[in-house]
Amino acid sequence: MSNTQWENLSVQALAVVAVVYFLALLAHLIEWAALRKLPTDAPLDDRTRTFGTFGFLLTVIGAAVQLVALVGRGMAADPNRVPWGNMYEFVITGTFVLILAYLVLRGRFGLQWMAPIVVGFALTILMVAELTLYEEVVPLTEALSSPWLVIHVVAAVIATGAFTLGAILSVLYLVKERKPDTTTGFLARVPDLDSLDRISYRIHAFAFPVWTFAVLIAGPIWAHYAWSRYWGWDAKEVWAFITWVVYAAYLHARATAGWKGRNAAIVALVGVATLWFNFIGINYFFGGGSQHSYAAPAVVQEAPRSSYDL
Repeated sequence: MSNTQWENLSVQALAVVAVVYFLALLAHLIEWAALRKLPTDAPLDDRTRTFGTFGFLLTVIGAAVQLVALVGRGMAADPNRVPWGNMYEFVITGTFVLILAYLVLRGRFGLQWMAPIVVGFALTILMVAELTLYEEVVPLTEALSSPWLVIHVVAAVIATGAFTLGAILSVLYLVKERKPDTTTGFLARVPDLDSLDRISYRIHAFAFPVWTFAVLIAGPIWAHYAWSRYWGWDAKEVWAFITWVVYAAYLHARATAGWKGRNAAIVALVGVATLWFNFIGINYFFGGGSQHSYAAPAVVQEAPRSSYDL
């Protein structure tokens, strides 16, 4: 296949992903519309169970097709490269990791009730990326052709997906805290507050060391390879460290001061706000002066060594 064919495959696959995720979301919404009329201890009827299973299978299919889109994106470059050379590619990779994290943790932590939220969030972000962030495939610059770049970004995107999933749990904690005794509707199917708090903590506890490795070990090593320095007070580097400090404070407060529940959820949301501002906001507010800028082709042309995301 030619590079153009690979790129067309990636675009077409992402269009299929959007349709499949939309159908999955629709199936889960029908499932939850039926569940909201049932008490939490009532058994599920066959119709409701069928829609839930159908939504889950569609989500699995969508994730598989999205993986094909990512492979096609990387194969479309000459030479072939990893599929995260700009904001568009990082976003479509990040949503894939979010969906994958949900599917992996779904059975372990009983996260079936998160299906419409996770799928709806991923679908929305994908649509925004397609409408506002799309860029044609271009090769990476020589300075970015390093194994440490791959290691750095793989760790960062895994941590980002996990932190985002943990943030969704924190939001649901704050919502359910206002109506903890609800016996019908969506909130009734959400686990109790202690379970939400515990699952969110476990996900954050997993994501934090991965993020630490990404921004404090692999990132500086790659920066030294690309720009002959480990730390340069670049805007994205500073915000990545701010994110690390917020999440470190979150875990430290839970371990030493016994912060749980509402306070922990609020700190977790502050952390995810700094995380996503680092990935998106920095490129728009500090794009011209950051070595990590890639928000628009014009920025890449003015500073070709800064086309990479992290």
